[in-house]
Amino acid sequence: MAAPFKLAPLPWDEDALEPVISAKTLSFHYHKHHQTYVDTLNKLVEGTKFADMKLEQIVQATGDAKDAAEKKIFNNAGQVWNHDFYWRSLTPAKTQPDAKLSSAIARDFGGVDALIAKLAEAGKDQFGSGWAWLVSKNGTLSVEKTPNAETPMAKGTNCLLTVDVWEHAYYLDYQNARPKYLEAVLGRILNWDFASANLGKEDRAVRAAAE
Repeated sequence: MAAPFKLAPLPWDEDALEPVISAKTLSFHYHKHHQTYVDTLNKLVEGTKFADMKLEQIVQATGDAKDAAEKKIFNNAGQVWNHDFYWRSLTPAKTQPDAKLSSAIARDFGGVDALIAKLAEAGKDQFGSGWAWLVSKNGTLSVEKTPNAETPMAKGTNCLLTVDVWEHAYYLDYQNARPKYLEAVLGRILNWDFASANLGKEDRAVRAAAE
């Protein structure tokens, strides 16, 4: 039986994010860490009720798991989903929030610079490994941070962007200087097209529910 989950292709070449993130870091991060989460998840779900579920369904079904086996499934499924989302949150292209996202950012943060400062603070203040997120709840934007494999998506929250603050995301390039990594990523390679599209998905879901 074929493994249900595969390593999703990167949306750009491995050297595309240089000099912000080096090809060496990308190679280790993607081919070693991300691949291991995929491989481990496949082993853990084999022969279980989760084997036929979509990745997002597994994350949401195991997010509050107390059972040790299901918690392991969550940790690996969460990391697969988070990494898939992280790669799409980054781009070598110059992007800008669309009109709707720009308006929401201005309303909820006072502007893009203020939002980036909030994301940088969340990433810097996340103790140990984890993630900084831009999310939308009922159309209102906010910034969240989560530890380890946790993700707001597990609680049904709409995620727009994320930045990985596990050490393997930056240590080869920035050593222990997480704030420098955050400054570079947030200031130069965020994929605002991806964030705008994710906000648009929420709008379409709300309209569909109202019909």
